[in-house]
Amino acid sequence: MSNMVKKFQDITPELEIYAGGKGCMLSQMYQTGLPVPPGFVIFPSAFCEGNLDKDAWKDIKIYIDELKRGYKGAKFAVRSSALSEDSAAASFAGEFETVLNVQEEKEILEAIDTVIESGKSERVKVYSEYQGMEHAHQLAIVVQLMIPSQISGVLFTVDPITGSRRSMSGNYVHGLGEQLVSGEANALSFKLIRPKGKYEGPDEFKKYSKKLFQYGMKLERSSMIPQDIEWAVSDGRLYLLQARPITTLTPGNLDKYDINDSLTGDDLWVNTNVGEAIPDVITPYTWSIIRNLDEKMTFSKDYYVWSGNICGRIYSNYNRRISAYTLLGLPVKSALKISGTFFGNLPKEIEFPIYPYTKTDLFKEILPKVLKFSKNVRKASKTAFKDIENNPVQCLRIQNLIHKCSSKEELISLWETELKPYSDKILWLHGLGGSKGIVTMNVKKKLLKFVTEEDANTLLSNLRGTSELASLGPVTGISKIMKGEMSKEEYFSKYGHRGPHEFELSIPHPAEDPSWIDRQIEEFIKSETDVDGLLKRQHLQYEDALLSFKERYPKKTGWLKRQLAKVSEAARTRESARSEWTRVYRLNRTFALKVGEITEIGDDVFYLYIDEVLSLLAGDATSLPYIPIRKENHEKYKKLPSFPTVIRGRFDPFTWSKESNRRLDYYDASKPITVSSNTESLTGFAGAAGRVEGTVRILNVPEEGHTLLPGEILVATTTNVGWTPLFPKAAAIITDVGAPLSHAAIVARELGIPAVVGCGNATARLKTGDRVVVDGGQGTVHLLP
Repeated sequence: MSNMVKKFQDITPELEIYAGGKGCMLSQMYQTGLPVPPGFVIFPSAFCEGNLDKDAWKDIKIYIDELKRGYKGAKFAVRSSALSEDSAAASFAGEFETVLNVQEEKEILEAIDTVIESGKSERVKVYSEYQGMEHAHQLAIVVQLMIPSQISGVLFTVDPITGSRRSMSGNYVHGLGEQLVSGEANALSFKLIRPKGKYEGPDEFKKYSKKLFQYGMKLERSSMIPQDIEWAVSDGRLYLLQARPITTLTPGNLDKYDINDSLTGDDLWVNTNVGEAIPDVITPYTWSIIRNLDEKMTFSKDYYVWSGNICGRIYSNYNRRISAYTLLGLPVKSALKISGTFFGNLPKEIEFPIYPYTKTDLFKEILPKVLKFSKNVRKASKTAFKDIENNPVQCLRIQNLIHKCSSKEELISLWETELKPYSDKILWLHGLGGSKGIVTMNVKKKLLKFVTEEDANTLLSNLRGTSELASLGPVTGISKIMKGEMSKEEYFSKYGHRGPHEFELSIPHPAEDPSWIDRQIEEFIKSETDVDGLLKRQHLQYEDALLSFKERYPKKTGWLKRQLAKVSEAARTRESARSEWTRVYRLNRTFALKVGEITEIGDDVFYLYIDEVLSLLAGDATSLPYIPIRKENHEKYKKLPSFPTVIRGRFDPFTWSKESNRRLDYYDASKPITVSSNTESLTGFAGAAGRVEGTVRILNVPEEGHTLLPGEILVATTTNVGWTPLFPKAAAIITDVGAPLSHAAIVARELGIPAVVGCGNATARLKTGDRVVVDGGQGTVHLLP
């Protein structure tokens, strides 16, 4: 027998690439025991200039004879299986010819020719061009036993329009499925409700529904992609005829850096927390580093802890997280309340889409990974102080090693033996930092039983204690330089890796620009910034709140002291862990720059994914032609306005951006477009206590900070540690994105600057020059006439 024709059961993983999309899927389904009618695949190597090889035809006749002996009166279906067909990006469903009910050898041979010729058709050419593919397709051919079906239908494992996973939807006709495709007969519809497959539909099909649901679940789990399944019922038995990905529910094209994770389904995305840390439109290199790190912390195969990419902007998948909580018996409202401190509260208008996890998902996948995550964080906590202390020296050592590399081989070796292992180890410091935030949340919850929200925030504001708070260091450090208490070299050594763009690896950090400090000092002098005065004023407010508590609850004084000490220690550990993790993360930039130098592609390296970078070092340059289109898409993303804080469902930012009355607080694909509120007040989170009236200054990026006048109210989509040098100039802070434990809130509390964070649409509702009253204790902003 030749290697040009193989039965489904004989197609090995090494041969799947030659079987095409349909042939590969059918062979996998057949080999896993799913009820697939038997058949075989004719590989592209069996054809020369459209003509079938003689040896291949001999094999085909042998396989046909075998099937005829096993199935009396057997007839066959002959279908295309292009190597580009039925992929996650393109289905080609109906584009190539299919020939049914052929029986004799002559008919089968003619059918094969018909399918091969269809690859040259105009419709295939147009579809190929639309998908950005070459028109000349390599075709494999599937020859499969025809099922004389009494019922034929399709099943979508998710809603193909909205992406909702609440149920699987299907329809069917009596007789052959071609009536369904052509519209010659009215189809009957049904639903299989997750998580158990509860049936809703005509009674006649109910007896097959449980099996079909199980098959659908099995296919979706094994492929990790929603499936479009063709099936048939014959003589009381259910068969699966073929399956393909639902191509309308894919995140896009990685090769082109055309990525939008919101298109994968009816999910809830938020950037309240992660959007503050990563405000930039990120490059492919940065995205791949973030996703690789996140894969080590992910809780399930289809839910990453904090990395979803919506046209270059990072979002967290919120409903997967909350849905996992509900499996533990926690009501949705309680789960949202627990997560609200970190991710913010949802708009009341948003209906929460529960993801239909099963108990199997919980016990076999989610819980084991959660336990592993917790174990790694506990392990990191044991050596955290030592690791934090030693990290600057270790990073300097690795940085010097990178600079000394003079060949591609040395860079690959350094990545594998130094940078990657050390990054993986320090990653858990980031996880530790997140876990420490829970301490503050729990203590605040206790405090609110005794004091107001405003007083609770004030009591929790003196977090630096006797040592420096890492997130406050970049601003207090400038003041120390001006007073001669710190040199510029010491500043860069301690804080030079921190900045407003620290997560975007294509952008330099302050330590790379010797004049950066001089510009900050110039701004401090010009604005008469008094950091020490701000800290002193804040400390007086803290002392007043502390005294008030002691007078009202004298027996609770010792308890309060212990609680505040606990919060202070947790905050310092959290901020130090994040700072040192960032220092390690920025080494990826140093590595990329060296790769760009040695391979002579320069900054274009940031438009390659990390696996492509390593492949390039190993001599594989096949990814380089994609750089121009990736640059083009990245530039398109950068020109878009900031996206809504909360996004539900499939979101097209290019269409949304053209809507003049678009909302910035949330977007809900399941509801009609609504416009921004014209009320005279905004509501967010109480970030830092205090009430102040002032003039608004909208800033898009921290580099516009020179336009912020002393005493103005800084309004931005989001702020992070890189914005902190601007804070002392501002009378108050307002952000679209943020939560009570965000950097903006923490730093504002330490400086005693009123702050309202997470307003959602402040930058859309306000404009530079508006007069407002900011009430940081209540989380409100009032517009004045």
